Amino acid sequence: MIDSILPSYSRANLRFVKGEGVWLFTENGEKYLDMGAGIAVNCLGHANPHLTKVLTDQASQLWHTSNLYHIPNQEKLAKNLVQSTFADTVFFTNSGTESMECAIKMARKFHHSNDDLERTEIITFENSFHGRSLAMISAAGSEKLTKGFEPILSGFIQIQYNNIEKLTEVVSTKTAAIVLEPIQGEGGIIPAQEHFLSQVKKLCVENGILLILDEIQCGVGRTGSLFAYEEYDVKPDIMAIAKGIGGGFPLGACLATERAAQGMTAGTHGSTYGGNPLACAVGNAVLEIINDQEFLDKVKDKSLLLKQKLAYLLDQHPDIFEEIRGKGLMMGLKCKILNTDLVNAGYQKGLITVPGGDNTIRLLPPLNITNKEIDLAVTMLDECAKHLKLKEG
Repeated sequence: MIDSILPSYSRANLRFVKGEGVWLFTENGEKYLDMGAGIAVNCLGHANPHLTKVLTDQASQLWHTSNLYHIPNQEKLAKNLVQSTFADTVFFTNSGTESMECAIKMARKFHHSNDDLERTEIITFENSFHGRSLAMISAAGSEKLTKGFEPILSGFIQIQYNNIEKLTEVVSTKTAAIVLEPIQGEGGIIPAQEHFLSQVKKLCVENGILLILDEIQCGVGRTGSLFAYEEYDVKPDIMAIAKGIGGGFPLGACLATERAAQGMTAGTHGSTYGGNPLACAVGNAVLEIINDQEFLDKVKDKSLLLKQKLAYLLDQHPDIFEEIRGKGLMMGLKCKILNTDLVNAGYQKGLITVPGGDNTIRLLPPLNITNKEIDLAVTMLDECAKHLKLKEG
């Protein structure tokens, strides 16, 4: 008999009932150090007191009205995002997938509104992940995502990531947009090479193509800049965000320049819940904390500490770990053993990490993690590696 919850997830045998900062607690009272943060979602930790107060205060006033009316919290968050980024305008969603759907529609509508009806193709990259709607699995193109859901949507072309020569070859007069993650998250924490993004931007400008960045996982302070594109000194035309912007509350957004958004007039897109008063109240509170240079500098300091600790770990266990990669507090450890073995060993030690592509484990802790908690996490990883060595021996 099928479970009452559709069995579309492979879940660990853990049931969390409480969270506090970087810690999660099971119904049995067991304590876990959370280096996954709900897959880069709980950017300020679990049950953050300030976010909790903002949420409960708003909940006592107004939850939902719909986008038939003006929403003050939404207007405030949009202005905050516009003032802090490349963007001139924002559409609010409930998830990263929805943000990406808006971005793709916007790109195609841009060219249509300019009577360039042939420009419909979207170039994406192998190993990418943009969500699990039919359009977004078509965008990524991976057989792992698309098998059994054919026919997938047409109009997407996938090429090798970080390969500007191949990208130049496939660009044509039919290309509407190029979509990429500055750091591939689900793919295994693979950053864009130093000059790749600037080369992509140059290619877009020269060929009348829109650049769409997916910063759903790498954005909102995760790299030590408010958004990862700042690390590369490249501005997109459109950007999708989610995860961290809600601090654990469902919230996403599609940010765009005025030029890129010119085709999105009334009735071209919508969302029942997008930008609701509750979500935007929390989003404003998150942004007020994270969009602060002192806070972001601390993220970079913690990143340096984490990298140093992980380098020592790799040196001590070269038969377990192969490579460290990432930026800020979005780090990946490529493993020589099966990555899920390490994740499961972590559960036994009270540590949560997240498996990723290319046989990696992802470390995506709350951005306000302390140095002491970073030390403890790496110590626990060290214990996991020793345990797995003994097990294999």
